[in-house]
Amino acid sequence: MLLSKVISFSIPQKSTLTGLLQVRAKNYLNRPRLRNPVWFVRKERTVHDELITPENTSFVKEVLYERYGPSALIKGVLTFDQSKSSLIKSEELPPVQWQPGMKRTGVIAKKIGQYPLWRKDGTKIRTTLLQIIDNHVVKYIPPEEFEPPREPNQKRNWKNPYDSGVIPKQHLCRFIISPEARILPGTPLNVTHFRVGDFVDVRGKTVDHGFQGVVKRHGFKGMPASHGVTKTHRRPGNIGAGGAKARVWPGTKMPGHMGNRWRNLRGLKIWRINTKYNVMWVQGSNIAGDTNGLVYIYDTILPLRKYKEAPAFPTHFASENDSYADEDFWHEDIHNFKDGSITFKEE
Repeated sequence: MLLSKVISFSIPQKSTLTGLLQVRAKNYLNRPRLRNPVWFVRKERTVHDELITPENTSFVKEVLYERYGPSALIKGVLTFDQSKSSLIKSEELPPVQWQPGMKRTGVIAKKIGQYPLWRKDGTKIRTTLLQIIDNHVVKYIPPEEFEPPREPNQKRNWKNPYDSGVIPKQHLCRFIISPEARILPGTPLNVTHFRVGDFVDVRGKTVDHGFQGVVKRHGFKGMPASHGVTKTHRRPGNIGAGGAKARVWPGTKMPGHMGNRWRNLRGLKIWRINTKYNVMWVQGSNIAGDTNGLVYIYDTILPLRKYKEAPAFPTHFASENDSYADEDFWHEDIHNFKDGSITFKEE
């Protein structure tokens, strides 16, 4: 099993101004408040002032430099170059040839928005942008040492399972892999782990809406606004069964908690990849989660959409003669607007 971590991007806390309105006019409307969008984050802004002196700040930077290497701007994110870290073992794994049925590791991505693409025949495709940044392998647990998740009350025998010399991260995720797909701790994972045209599965948590009624939760129409209807405009109506049953059937759509559930989307196609900012354009606009939310991406498990040819196994390792540096890769069916205009031919 392989562990991967990524630094999340926290949004500064919002400050609200509370007041009391003494007189409320009859024509009062709940107009939308003009605020910055959710994904707008002010640069170089700290949520909590830790009151650290300049001497202590320089000392912390020296310690981080000795343990994790110098700070560097990698793929548009300020992080640490951990290639020179002395805590990561400098061991080399023998090359392994990919075989059908082998399972690679996944990555942690950030959902940053939606964007349309067009095929060369003019068909519009709705896609979601997923950014894979600052992913590093934390540890590999061999099959003989792996313990599956247990109940909360049961004790675990793990001793520092995440202490591997990689800089501490905020988010962790475990991926079940084949022993042949082992990767050393400290290895970076980026968007070149996948290729244009691959099919992936995306796992995310839906937006938390709290307790909601049947109109918003299940899309009920509701009852008429007049003609004898009293105080039942947005209610579900009858929920029971008559006759000898005299009970509520299991699975009846009723009010309850909406959202905050893990959802998987299978077999999403990758239409475009940008290696400069580590962004991929994935098929569909219904990936679970809000903007700036985290999702997990891994190779699809659908039988008809699995790899027919060998992927980058166990992952793509950057080299000096790498052709992936700061480039855009488009699917052959997608129109690149840097090229000529779309033309149509009569059949």
